[in-house]
Amino acid sequence: MGVANRLDLTLRLVQGSDRVSVSELSHRLGVSEMTVRRDLDALERQGLVRRVHGGAVATRVRDEQAGFSAREPWQAATKDRLGAAAAALVEPGSRVLLDAGTTTVHVAEHLAARGPLTVAVLSIQAAVVLADKPGIDLLVVGGRSRPGERSLVGPLALRTLESLAFDCFLMSIGGVHSEHGWSEFSLDDAAVKQVGLARAGRTVAVADATKLGVRAFSRVASLGAAHHFVTDRAAEDPATHPGGPQTLDALRDAGVDVRLA
Repeated sequence: MGVANRLDLTLRLVQGSDRVSVSELSHRLGVSEMTVRRDLDALERQGLVRRVHGGAVATRVRDEQAGFSAREPWQAATKDRLGAAAAALVEPGSRVLLDAGTTTVHVAEHLAARGPLTVAVLSIQAAVVLADKPGIDLLVVGGRSRPGERSLVGPLALRTLESLAFDCFLMSIGGVHSEHGWSEFSLDDAAVKQVGLARAGRTVAVADATKLGVRAFSRVASLGAAHHFVTDRAAEDPATHPGGPQTLDALRDAGVDVRLA
């Protein structure tokens, strides 16, 4: 696992549990405790975590963009490939629900070429990308902007989604596990995804390989709830992603069409 990938997953693990020990991170990530401490120091310098004795705790970032913007450059080329592959599964003329996240911003950049589309977005970043694009009828789902991520969550977002129907849900995900299924680090994000799954005729999940084998805090659904899964080819390498091959096998066994970009 590359440094940027590891930092991304480390941050999500800390945020998902509020407090996590160095030894637990070492076990979850498959790296030495010295490496974990170095990574936590790097995240602390960015104001994303706070070091405590034996581990780290999540911080409440003052700048609402910090969580998203700190992760946005990581794996940019990989996420762009994933975005193109996921967008290619959308049929012109579809009504699309686009999830929040750094990867789905790349999906948004490729959706314009699939128009005409009606696209409802769950993130402020995706709205900016798609605003005024020819062939895109843009709907910004209401809700509360979650600090650090700018994902749109809460009762207003849920009520809006429950009143709509979509042909396709493009879902980002924090963790995908052979037994735990699809999961998220935030209860609010998990709740929005559950409604999105229920309101869409087809779901395309998209995530980079670092999310495979990860059990995030809040379970979203079983593996079979999605129809397609787009990830990068590194997921097949057990040396860098120990949980990757097993998770891919479980997805295929559940009837999910797996696409490697």
